[in-house]
Amino acid sequence: MDKEKEIRILGVTLARGGSKSVPRKNIKPIAGVPLICYTITEALKSDFITRYIVSTDDAEIQKIAIECGANAPFLRPSEFSTDEASSVAAMQHAVNWIEDQEGVKYDYVVELMCTNPLKTVEDIDSSIEKLILTGADSVIAIHQLEDHHPARIKKIVNDKIVDFCIPEISESRRQDLKPDAYVRSGSIYALQRDYLMIDGKRYGADDRPYILPSDRVINIDTKIFLIGISSLNE
Repeated sequence: MDKEKEIRILGVTLARGGSKSVPRKNIKPIAGVPLICYTITEALKSDFITRYIVSTDDAEIQKIAIECGANAPFLRPSEFSTDEASSVAAMQHAVNWIEDQEGVKYDYVVELMCTNPLKTVEDIDSSIEKLILTGADSVIAIHQLEDHHPARIKKIVNDKIVDFCIPEISESRRQDLKPDAYVRSGSIYALQRDYLMIDGKRYGADDRPYILPSDRVINIDTKIFLIGISSLNE
């Protein structure tokens, strides 16, 4: 589908400098490339996104984002960059800043999280296209749970292991667990602009799925994961 000239779509990647789980993770080199650059590269290929920016509070991240081809027109205020600040608040700040500067109002907003580097432009554009065609509040990238199906989740009651929510059939195989279960991948949130800006939500009402293939489901958010892929930098 060709980019609709009358539709304004803002793409945003949030990348704060104060990550606690993995310090400076957003610019950690993966196969010699800063992590954030993978998302930037795919976002810039989009046939739908009419404006794409990186929102960061960190001058070094801003510099690297610009070197990778992104526009990073401001340093995010500290109140939107703390451990307690929500992604919604940071996204709202980015939208307000751009709309105030440009004097225009966007129709859709797409959050592209940089800790999920394997998303492709096809994933991005398919999510946006589904949002436009369905009129949903949001289209969210999800992926199927396999080894961690809800039927295998337990709790401890009086020192006994009991089912958390779904009864597990004894000795059932992974492929026998039904219904199929999915979890948000934290990769793509394609949103109606007013759903974000007025309702203050990214999900929770009329949300539709974009199912990410299992080979593109990676969330680099722990030191253990970075250690596991450190050989790519050698």
